[in-house]
Amino acid sequence: MRMNDYQAEKIRGVLSTIKDKSPFYGEKFKGIDLSGVRTQEDFERLPFTDKEELRGAYPLGLSAVPEREIVRIHSSSGTTGVPVIIPYTKKDVEDWGTMFERCYRMAGLGPDDIVQVTPGYGLWTAGIGFQYGAEKLGAMVIPMGPGNTDKQIKMMTDLHSTVLGSTSSYALLLSEEIKKRGIKDKISLRKGVIGSERWGDKMRQRIADDLGVELYDIYGLTEIYGPGIGISCSYENGIHMWDDYLYFEVVDPRTGEVLPDGQVGELVITTLLKEGAPLIRYRTHDLTRIMTGDCPCGARYPRIDIITGRTDDMVKVRGTNIFPAQFDGVLSGMEDVESEYQVMIDHLEGKDIVTVFFETKAPEKKRPAIEKEAMRRLKEAISITVVPKAVNVGDLPRSEKKTNRIFDNRY
Repeated sequence: MRMNDYQAEKIRGVLSTIKDKSPFYGEKFKGIDLSGVRTQEDFERLPFTDKEELRGAYPLGLSAVPEREIVRIHSSSGTTGVPVIIPYTKKDVEDWGTMFERCYRMAGLGPDDIVQVTPGYGLWTAGIGFQYGAEKLGAMVIPMGPGNTDKQIKMMTDLHSTVLGSTSSYALLLSEEIKKRGIKDKISLRKGVIGSERWGDKMRQRIADDLGVELYDIYGLTEIYGPGIGISCSYENGIHMWDDYLYFEVVDPRTGEVLPDGQVGELVITTLLKEGAPLIRYRTHDLTRIMTGDCPCGARYPRIDIITGRTDDMVKVRGTNIFPAQFDGVLSGMEDVESEYQVMIDHLEGKDIVTVFFETKAPEKKRPAIEKEAMRRLKEAISITVVPKAVNVGDLPRSEKKTNRIFDNRY
């Protein structure tokens, strides 16, 4: 994707002051003449920024404004290591809200909608992002946060929520509970805005059918504002990204080489307008591709494909690199296999053992054949023989936040 004139101008403006404003980039770009960055090719020679570097800037080393101009901080949702603290100015918060409102409008929402927000609040960006975007839209917000499913459903039915903002995992949990209670006719949901984790086609279809909603994928990460920097449209033809606020590249995760449009690689993002913590060539570790051609919806904004996984989701088993998306791709193509699965990796008697649990509605007598077919297909896809285990629907854990799919118990 070529850098347009607007993006080039904004990037040159950011680079002209970044060393002076940001201690982090002042050190990172020491010895680099940023005034010489005039073209896209020049820009692509700049070093990447990675999350581990951001951890090293804790607590406010990423800030590029005086502390009195910081109105809010957020922190990435990771549970290990030093947290990444991202400072926001008043304008950053407003810009983020504008982008999120744009997402809602692309999903066909308006001031008459009632948005039930179930992602977490606090240092995590999700809940407050969903809320502020809806408020800018003029919609009513029910700021539930995660958990307390009984109360979620009561609010949903009594207040006639029309939009569910959620992770896919919690949307599945809610949809299953509503189906179990037989109260689909008592809810008024028409849209679901889903983000925070990768989800497959079967899971999407189950949620859409059980809730009777049209679903939209929303994208974002704390380091780059939060959720709301892009969303799918009703054509489900990739995620439209707000290129007037951000510049996107897709690179080879091993070499860092910028890839041609259409090739899958790691998404890299540069902020064009962010004041509190501008980021230059930030490696998201999300795997996707830049989509070519125009979207039937007519929106001018460029698109990336639905996120297929993360470079840091990879685990190595018997010398082979495997990703969660590979399991999802195989299991979602099997007629008798439902959306939920779990992979356990253990080291037993000197050998790595991969056990794949998957849910099915099939009767017990059919399950050995289904397991055998799953083993065959997975061996073909990942070159590893797995131990398949068919279980009943609902046997695998559900989550109010994100669902872990692979558990590596070897260490």
